[in-house]
Amino acid sequence: MRFISWNIDSLNAALTSDSARALLTRDTLDTVRSYDADVIAIQETKLPRTGPSKKHMDSLNEKFPDYEVVWRLSEEPARKSYSGTMFLYKSHLNPIVTFPEIDAPDTMDSEGRIITLEFDDFYLTQVYTPNAGSGLVRLEKRQEWDKKYADYLSSLDEKKPVIATGDFNVAHKEIDLANPNSNRLSAGFTDEEREGFTQLLDRGFTDTFRYLHGDVTGIYSWWNQRARTSKVNNSGWRIDYWLVSDRLADKVLKSEMIDSGPRQDHTPLLFEIDLT
Repeated sequence: MRFISWNIDSLNAALTSDSARALLTRDTLDTVRSYDADVIAIQETKLPRTGPSKKHMDSLNEKFPDYEVVWRLSEEPARKSYSGTMFLYKSHLNPIVTFPEIDAPDTMDSEGRIITLEFDDFYLTQVYTPNAGSGLVRLEKRQEWDKKYADYLSSLDEKKPVIATGDFNVAHKEIDLANPNSNRLSAGFTDEEREGFTQLLDRGFTDTFRYLHGDVTGIYSWWNQRARTSKVNNSGWRIDYWLVSDRLADKVLKSEMIDSGPRQDHTPLLFEIDLT
């Protein structure tokens, strides 16, 4: 099966705006479509609280006519048009869709961060992990989230194998970002967040990119759009992942980045696995 995951940084803007950035995002959506994936996971949709509009759905149906669409929105008391996740899956598939809450702190359970698809032989779940924030103001709550999320994935893994994807908002090791020394206290590279990710993997999960590619360096999934030359200079971070239950690792065929051209921010991730 072939899957794609992407933090799109506002599906809302991509489908309703004609800004230069929106046009680049739509170009990348066309690239995603060309892969004909079985399932596409999208994070940070930033859709309004009322859900996708007719214009949103018409655009999605035009670009992805053979797919069903499910989404999760940011709800009160969380901020409007914030966070949000979406799955598009081929119409012939028939997963059970759930919208888990993990007893997360603050408003995190209301921010539309997790959707899970249950298939006969495995779970496919996506996450948009909360950012520790400017000045690390949310770091303590982020640490609570990491523990709760690890518990959730482990609870799924007890029932059947798990494939988990999304923006985990952490560069796990020094080789996962271009400038580790200057980012020791940056959100996404604190010792606490890195240890949280280590503890998640230690619960029985494999980082499929590292499993296939070893200690290769210079391959990233995110470049800061506020720094105009970050992508040109490849000053990136690898903070988006495809994880699998350890017992699925030897079935993974591909786990790699898809070229999003000049568009900065996140790039889509391609994942292929043989589940026969």
